[in-house]
Amino acid sequence: MRKPFLYLLALAVMLCLLPFAALGEEEVSFLQMMQVETPAPEPTPDDLPTVATPTPEPEIRLESDGSVMITISAVGDVTIGRNVQSSSTIFQRELERQGNDINFIFRNIKDIFAEDDLTIVNFEGVLADSYNIPSRKRENSFLFLAPPAYASALSDNSVEVATIENNHIDDFGDQGRADTQQALADAGVQWADEFHSTIYEVQGVRIAVLAYKTFDYYSTLFTKVPEEIVQARQEADLVICCFHWGAEKDYAPNANQQKLGRLAIDSGADLVVGHHSHRINPIEQYNGRYIVYSVGNFSFAGNSKPDDMSTFIFQTRFRIKDGEIIANPFRIIPCRISSKANENDFAPTPYDTELQINNVINTMRKNSTKLEYAVDVYPLDWE
Repeated sequence: MRKPFLYLLALAVMLCLLPFAALGEEEVSFLQMMQVETPAPEPTPDDLPTVATPTPEPEIRLESDGSVMITISAVGDVTIGRNVQSSSTIFQRELERQGNDINFIFRNIKDIFAEDDLTIVNFEGVLADSYNIPSRKRENSFLFLAPPAYASALSDNSVEVATIENNHIDDFGDQGRADTQQALADAGVQWADEFHSTIYEVQGVRIAVLAYKTFDYYSTLFTKVPEEIVQARQEADLVICCFHWGAEKDYAPNANQQKLGRLAIDSGADLVVGHHSHRINPIEQYNGRYIVYSVGNFSFAGNSKPDDMSTFIFQTRFRIKDGEIIANPFRIIPCRISSKANENDFAPTPYDTELQINNVINTMRKNSTKLEYAVDVYPLDWE
């Protein structure tokens, strides 16, 4: 009777040893067998992997035909603050009358800017707390300076892009230019100069803004501008070229302006906007695109009463479908650079009488007779 019992005992031992045999030659102690796995310590926030915040999808408002409509406003010179070459403080006095609220300059047109997709101004001056006048500038009659905090007047009133390539950005040298760039960036305003274009994206459409000043540099720009437009087109859906050009108080463009403006369109620009002359100039439609030779002054603290205070807001709408521009109407909003007729209070205000509005339109028509591609009509509303 013992043999069957021994056989059964041996079989039971072998069955118990089978799991350990499966481990191969590695020795496993009894303690190892009985060890309970200790949970890993909970990671601290510094140990957690960084999760990239997803970029929000752009809001896209489709038209009934499936196109996207982009409304763009462009205005002229915004020169605020003071002229350090003069003891006059005309802007500061008006600012104090307005309760030191710098937003007063756009109080009468802020709703227009708020309703578009992109507003572009030419900011002409320097934003800095301190300054040094370069020797080459010391004889200049006008050197414009404003505190960096004034840049908030742009972002607070729906101005998204400022071009700064003009004859006053270097009034206080390279440091003044750098300070201005920083002040705009701190205020959330994109900027463009000759050395730096910018791309503003809205409704999924990427809009490149390029800025140049001309004066004696036309021969260089005839080559530089087309090359940079081609580069911009590789990254953007729309390209806008802004030129600070022409002669002061001229009501019509000269031959070089016409050549450069049309060259920009031929090279792929979708819109050309000019300023500097302190006067409004005609508009051309060339190869299906607009060349706005000068929108004049806008909020201009350089003079308490300029002899011509007319300006206008240029607006255009690009309707884009399947990557193609299928419509591009424009309109103008005639304005005065002041809310007052007898003095400049630096608050641009739309004209409200037929006589004033017609004066703006007739001025541009009268000075367009020698322009081959001048527009026939200056619409005041959208088609």
